[in-house]
Amino acid sequence: MLLHSKILGEGQPLLIIHGLFGSSDNWGTLGKKFAEHFQVHLIDLRNHGRSFHSEEMNYGLMVADLLEYTKYHQLENTILLGHSMGGKTAMKLALEHPETLEKVLIADIAPKHYPPHHQSIIKAMLSVDFSTVSSRKEVDATLSKYITDLGVKQFILKNVYWTEDKKLAFRMNVPVLSNHYEDLMESDLSGQFDKPTLFLKGEKSFYIQPEDEESIKNLFPKAKIITISNAGHWLHAENPNDFYSEVMKFLM
Repeated sequence: MLLHSKILGEGQPLLIIHGLFGSSDNWGTLGKKFAEHFQVHLIDLRNHGRSFHSEEMNYGLMVADLLEYTKYHQLENTILLGHSMGGKTAMKLALEHPETLEKVLIADIAPKHYPPHHQSIIKAMLSVDFSTVSSRKEVDATLSKYITDLGVKQFILKNVYWTEDKKLAFRMNVPVLSNHYEDLMESDLSGQFDKPTLFLKGEKSFYIQPEDEESIKNLFPKAKIITISNAGHWLHAENPNDFYSEVMKFLM
């Protein structure tokens, strides 16, 4: 099945893939700015956004989905930008199919295993009983029992929508993401992508540490690592101006 996307602008294809629990909607504003210079593809990964739901969820399948997408749209000289889980997907695609990409950008994720750290978010989403709630306010109240960070809660609430039969639901496939969560924390990357690569790190984020530089350079010999100031893990949302500037500096 084909991944859902929004395509903006004309020119060299720039594919943007979101992180865990995210969607193409998270990139709407920046996507419009990038579309002044590129043909931007804002993609929903499987079990996220408006893309198809599946019982299976791992990086190999997400790479296969993206290859099918690029083949369907007949994309060449493609640039791939991935954030968090999307960044790991981008790394795997670049390393296993380097001929399909011209440049790669990785936003706030390193090629390594991460200890589980989303348990409260998953528990919060699984606790929402959509057979009884009838308003976003009620969903908000349930999430608030488990999620104290207002920004994270609002990020999750963006996934709530009204179905055709007038019921609230999450766009993402929460049970499958919960079941395969450990798979998404893993990293089984090998090989080399010997083309221009940019890693963007949030100044306040713990996801990329100084000691990760060696493994990054082993896999991506031409990688540059830069820091986006005044931003955490959601660096593209917290400091979009600097993020845009650094991406454009690298691409132009």
